[in-house]
Amino acid sequence: MDQGNLQEIEQLIGYHFSDNSLLVQAFIHASAAESRLASNERLEFLGDTILSLVICQTLFEQFPDYLEGDLTKVKSMLVSRRTCARLARKLSLEKFLKVGKGMSYSASLKGSLAAAALEAVIAAIYLDGGIDKARGFILTVFGPLIEKADAQEHQENYKSLLQQYAQQKFNTTPFYELLDEKGPDHNKCFESVVIIGNNRFTSAWGTNKKEAEQNAARNALEELGILEDVSTESEG
Repeated sequence: MDQGNLQEIEQLIGYHFSDNSLLVQAFIHASAAESRLASNERLEFLGDTILSLVICQTLFEQFPDYLEGDLTKVKSMLVSRRTCARLARKLSLEKFLKVGKGMSYSASLKGSLAAAALEAVIAAIYLDGGIDKARGFILTVFGPLIEKADAQEHQENYKSLLQQYAQQKFNTTPFYELLDEKGPDHNKCFESVVIIGNNRFTSAWGTNKKEAEQNAARNALEELGILEDVSTESEG
């Protein structure tokens, strides 16, 4: 990565590095690295933890009336791969990613790579400047989402929204399949997946079957790319 790219990244993220090698490594995918240790995977691992810590602390302080379950729902949305990928693309980080020649990847994998780059950048800032600098970057990037965070918003009836959409667009009704359940009887968790026609979407867990199905419906709405559109229409 040349000096011009490094300076452009620093402008995009609002942080100047003392050790540029950390920033360089944050954008090296394993397919382009001499070894996996030279890739951004270790930085991604650290960045994921730092991100969760900062988000959890911020939600804990900003929403003193939220119960543990409410905090968990909002935190899960904020630190999800999908959210990280969206924010990474907003910062145009993905264009700096170094991947192996001839590597072909799907849109979902491309999103995963972008999310990994954002987490790696968080770790790089932490290692270069400390936790306060990393927190400042995270709150700048995630701040607008945190301000909008409302547990009630994430308890919308996603099943109803998905059913309306499926009937209008595909002339069919979503089918929910229970995949797994774990834990003792008094504290079980359930995994559900939603199927629309021949399309099977990402499964989701919940503390009860209803919650698992709601979370699975949300995944489907997001993967269909219409969650924000439907939400906007329902608000209008």
